[in-house]
Amino acid sequence: MPDTSRPLYRLLHELDDTFDQLMARIDRAATLYETTAPGTWHFEGISPSGWLRAALLDMWHQQHQDGRETRNYIALIAANDELMAAFKEVNSAKATISELLQRIKQSDSSALSDAKQRLPQRHPDVGNVLRQGGLARLHLKQCWRQLPIAEAPVSRVRFAWYSSGRSIKRLSVQQAEQKLMQLDTDAPHIRIQLRKLAGIPSSEPLAQVQSQAPLMRANLFFTEPLEDGHTRRALNIAMPLIVPAHEERLPHIKAPPLTPPTERTRAKRRDEKLESDAFLPSLRVYRYR
Repeated sequence: MPDTSRPLYRLLHELDDTFDQLMARIDRAATLYETTAPGTWHFEGISPSGWLRAALLDMWHQQHQDGRETRNYIALIAANDELMAAFKEVNSAKATISELLQRIKQSDSSALSDAKQRLPQRHPDVGNVLRQGGLARLHLKQCWRQLPIAEAPVSRVRFAWYSSGRSIKRLSVQQAEQKLMQLDTDAPHIRIQLRKLAGIPSSEPLAQVQSQAPLMRANLFFTEPLEDGHTRRALNIAMPLIVPAHEERLPHIKAPPLTPPTERTRAKRRDEKLESDAFLPSLRVYRYR
């Protein structure tokens, strides 16, 4: 249902104000970082001066970029209380922007496109983006994605690639047939798959599997157990990981290899629900065991 709690014009006004706040908070956090120079680890060696500011302001689609892809900035920052508070303020503004965009989309889906055109004009670096030949079009995921922040001091962090991720979407036999019919039905391999599909009950659920791009995961080992008793936590990392450290010293870090593994490194679960071989290879569709 459309969001009627606030008029659309007010939502757009709030979005403009919050985006301005985000820019100001990013500037404050980046300035604090640059002046205090806390302990920092970078995934791929030493980064150039101003890397954090550039990472936090990277909210643009590059030419020919898949809209589902995001650029990653893998790093770890040992932040004191003041810097930690500044990063949390950045996250707060990002969360508000995400909420407002969802409300605008619910209120009027066409207004979301208008918002994406309005906000870049408020970006302090828009002139540079245009001069460099990029499109002044916001990448919403990169705009609102949160900085991962550890809730307590950590003694060590182990980074590792996670390359076994996948998304699974349920399909009915009828839906699978419709998708196959959109392909070249004169091709022998498509006809074989249509016959296979006709040989199973129409009520049987199927699964369409999409492998996900490798991502970085950080395993945090806390200095003291949390209130819930946990001593460690795993986080997926796309932006710099912020850990509290009064003396701004880095925890012990186990760095990952520069590239993700080419083959699956984790053993398959014994309770794997899908068959090992694709039932309809052209659609990446599997049967359940």
